[in-house]
Amino acid sequence: MVYWQIFIAFFRVGIFGYGGGPSSIPLVHKEVVERYKWYSNEDFSNVLALGNALPGPIATKMAGYIGYRVKGILGMIVALVATILPTVVLLVLLLTTLNHYKDLPWVQGISKAVVPVVGVMMATLTWDFIKSAKGYFGWSIAILLTIISIVLLEVLSLHPAIIIAGLLLVALFKKDDEKGNEETKKVRSS
Repeated sequence: MVYWQIFIAFFRVGIFGYGGGPSSIPLVHKEVVERYKWYSNEDFSNVLALGNALPGPIATKMAGYIGYRVKGILGMIVALVATILPTVVLLVLLLTTLNHYKDLPWVQGISKAVVPVVGVMMATLTWDFIKSAKGYFGWSIAILLTIISIVLLEVLSLHPAIIIAGLLLVALFKKDDEKGNEETKKVRSS
């Protein structure tokens, strides 16, 4: 019976939590604290804090943890399946429908219209990253790192993970250099 309750609780979260993790948190609270009383408000706050501290989608992290705490490993699996099942089913239905009608002109038009929209969204995101890098490194180094990244990606076909790791190392060295400069200033001022 408890497994069924876990499934129903998190299935509701998965089906009604439209808009991603933050929109599903109140739904998880309603199910876990108010309806089934598996957690107190304080316990729920702790789970929410833990879920926010870890990488990945918050709804699945909370579902897995709460399912585990309520009914062990099987409870965790039930909660995770219930959380992702609505998305998987709707995605399969949507892709099946689009695949069935892919030769219709209006479906091809939709597919072609999505590409520039995604391109603009990615360009905007990239520009935001460059602006935040400018705040950390300054314009000249931010532009230089951007150009080097483009060359490594497009000309040398280097895997993006390697470039990200390299950029993280550059940021770490910059941070260590700033710490060293601050310590030198403290020593000189003493």
